[in-house]
Amino acid sequence: MQLSKYKIKRSRISRILISHLHGDHYYGLIGLITSMSLLNRTEALHIHAPGDLERIIQVQLDASETILTFPLEFHALSGEGRIVEDSDLQIDCFPVQHRIACWGFLITEKKNPRKIIPEKVRAFEIPALFYEQLQLGKDYITAKGTIIPNEDVTEPAKSPRRYAYCADTIYDETLIEIVRGVDLLYHETTYLKDQEAKAKLRHHSTTIQAATLAKKATVNQLIIGHFSAKYEHLQPFLEETCSVFPNTILALEGSCIQIKSGQ
Repeated sequence: MQLSKYKIKRSRISRILISHLHGDHYYGLIGLITSMSLLNRTEALHIHAPGDLERIIQVQLDASETILTFPLEFHALSGEGRIVEDSDLQIDCFPVQHRIACWGFLITEKKNPRKIIPEKVRAFEIPALFYEQLQLGKDYITAKGTIIPNEDVTEPAKSPRRYAYCADTIYDETLIEIVRGVDLLYHETTYLKDQEAKAKLRHHSTTIQAATLAKKATVNQLIIGHFSAKYEHLQPFLEETCSVFPNTILALEGSCIQIKSGQ
């Protein structure tokens, strides 16, 4: 329903990452999967999640005698490391500290090391078929044997963008090195700072703790979310977090956040 409300095409979703098996993180998944099938999806959908979720999904499909119109590829999270690598990005998972097994994710954009300067390649009459080699740093050699140095027709590309998602977790400084320098960090802030004891007891974090981790990890921007339902207003969350880490925004439904490279 929310995807329809915000006009997000289900067909654009190729992978779903589930951090852990508390209901607020996966109960809606079976509805999304079956909706995709009712819309006659044919492309494979990849789910990366704790292993028990595969059995849960299969029970739900079997009970409703549902046959999906597309391949459902399940990838169980079993240890820290690389879980996805394709031509556009790579995804790594890492453990976070919650009441049950829980994972965070680090998504890194892949980019060629060099950016082509259009007017320069046209001036040297370099064919488009060689552009990919230029992006990889190769010099161009003309039919007459003249070498066109790569740096004459390209420039360094911006650093790849990186986004880290720290799911439900207590304040954990071992995460600092994992997320250091990312362009965008999501970190839960279930409670305001005066509820630090309760946050620790329930394996969650406060505003100040999330901000402190973001500051120590020198990230570019912080998103805070997973607010306890006991709070009617969210502005205090933003104010407390910004007192330590000013470049913070609230994770509000319907928000569209552009990830900008720090360099």
